[in-house]
Amino acid sequence: MPNLKKPRTFLCVGAAIQDVFLSNSSEFAPVCDNPDDCFFEIPLGAKVNVNYIRFSTGGGATNAATTFARAGENAIFMGQVANDPAGAAIIKALDDEGISTAGLAISDDYHTAYSVLLLAPSGERTILTYRGASTHFKLDNFDLARIEQDFDWLYVTTLNGHFEILDKLFQEAKERGAKIAFNPGRGELDDSPKLRSLLSDVDILIANREELKQCFTGETLEELVHRARNYCPVVVGTDGSAGAAAIDKTSFAVAGLYNPESHVVDRTGAGDSFGSAFVLGYARGLGLKKALLYGAANSDAVVRAIGTKTGILSSYTDLHDMKINIRPANY
Repeated sequence: MPNLKKPRTFLCVGAAIQDVFLSNSSEFAPVCDNPDDCFFEIPLGAKVNVNYIRFSTGGGATNAATTFARAGENAIFMGQVANDPAGAAIIKALDDEGISTAGLAISDDYHTAYSVLLLAPSGERTILTYRGASTHFKLDNFDLARIEQDFDWLYVTTLNGHFEILDKLFQEAKERGAKIAFNPGRGELDDSPKLRSLLSDVDILIANREELKQCFTGETLEELVHRARNYCPVVVGTDGSAGAAAIDKTSFAVAGLYNPESHVVDRTGAGDSFGSAFVLGYARGLGLKKALLYGAANSDAVVRAIGTKTGILSSYTDLHDMKINIRPANY
């Protein structure tokens, strides 16, 4: 369905990272003790040849902003980079997508975050990350007074456990009449009581099954999203190849994969692309079923290409149907 209404504005807060992907190496074949416990074995002192390198940009906030911008909405990025080549690459990528950098801060103390990703033929990867400017946040750099433009949604990814910043952002966003979508990370999940205390301000919570288990009781994705629904109005949970589930005040929905036969090239960014596209669909008033379709389609497109942004959809007008089971929330 085309977006015929006036574009909404999404303020996306969190990390911005320069990514370098290394692949097509025979030495990147995973060694597995069992199907759930695989690793790369690279001996110390080894010199490993790779046959493909790709430079890209990532980070949950810039990935989400790209989803919104390519769908025809307005997007603003708020986060930190440094005055270095990686920071320049991130700023250029945002400019190329038409994403406002009104919330950008420049760190004088740390380099821009940087990741080296070793890709296996299966699409799984090992990531070496320097978080730098995307970890050492300063409260003053996240003042929403810096954003003169009105925004409809605050989309917040991990801030590495800086709860004072999260609380400030949520309160200021509510005062400005914006809705809040939150995709927490390890820094927030490590203090689940504090995280749960923030959820009364959140309109949509986005997390995978393992993340939900750190905050709520339950084992299955259905149990976990139902428990999380006691803390905020809408919850969407993902479970890798098992699909996703979402719940709001009236409905509970379960979806599989958009294209079960898709060849996975790189799983990096799958969660960001799913969560941001789900929020896009829900913000457009299309309900759980269409929001899950948006999320599944965007994630499918992303994992079929190298990089977190390469496959992000530019339109949601020609999506095919998929099986989504929906029933009353209290069934």
